[in-house]
Amino acid sequence: MPLFENYERRIDQINQTLSKYQIASLSAAREMCYAAGIQPDELVRQIQPIAFENASWAYTLGAALALKQGLRQPEEIASTIGKGLQAFCIPGSVADQRKVGIGHGNLAARLLKEETQCFAFLAGHESFAAAEGAIGLAMSANKVRKTPLKVILNGLGKDAAKIIARINGFTYVQTNYNYYTGELTEVGRKAYSKGPRAQVLCYGANEVREGVAIMHREEVEVSITGNSTNPTRFQHPVAGTYKAERFHMGKAYFSVASGGGTGRTLHPDNMGAGPASYCMTDTMGRMHADAQFAGSSSVPAHVEMMGLIGMGNNPMVGATVALAVAIAQR
Repeated sequence: MPLFENYERRIDQINQTLSKYQIASLSAAREMCYAAGIQPDELVRQIQPIAFENASWAYTLGAALALKQGLRQPEEIASTIGKGLQAFCIPGSVADQRKVGIGHGNLAARLLKEETQCFAFLAGHESFAAAEGAIGLAMSANKVRKTPLKVILNGLGKDAAKIIARINGFTYVQTNYNYYTGELTEVGRKAYSKGPRAQVLCYGANEVREGVAIMHREEVEVSITGNSTNPTRFQHPVAGTYKAERFHMGKAYFSVASGGGTGRTLHPDNMGAGPASYCMTDTMGRMHADAQFAGSSSVPAHVEMMGLIGMGNNPMVGATVALAVAIAQR
């Protein structure tokens, strides 16, 4: 039995990485992790229970690479975990060409650096993947940061935002946007738990302009878009508009597009263009992204189809940070 999905297409590149770092096998890598008190497979399942087996093994390899080198700084560990993810990319795939594994490691490293103060999951609230990723960050990142990282969810729909906040124990922030003056005001907020999860702020917007105003309100410096039901209506337009406005203000903003790739389709009510709708989200991501991942923000099978591993891009953000922190604190 193969250890994981698409084993034959991945194993040569994996073996090259194992050899480079003088690790005998993937099984040896797992034993190295367990001996250090690190269980990457369990961590992956905690972040996204429906992740594929290859996700567990990819994070096992990434963790072993960091342990082998004796790394202690969380951001260095995160970047090295990305090398393990990259080794699992299928040669010639969209993910391999874009170096998506390396990108995930570098994004996690950026979130562990003190310079980054606010990170946003810019996603449709009908996707729970943003919540899965946010939980991974909330439960881990601030354990090694001097200044707490603010994590927000910013998506379409106030009712949906409230539901996501309540289910996951986040803090729901209700806003009102004045379309005449362009002013955003806070109507109220409610924390649905105590502790790290309550530090995650969950916003719901009625449309793009309110979404952009929320980004300005929280001074978002890094974000990742989703590619769920509302990519053309909300996520990508908000990221692109906010980036242009931040540029004119002379402020930095690092935008990550989580998904897209060959064959990415949209629901009929989003794009009524038939075959021309293929790759539309991929195209929109290229218009604003400093880094572009491949595949869905939420669906493991679609990220697998793009050649990375079977885990949503948003949960991967949380998993990479959480694993880096666990290794740093061992």
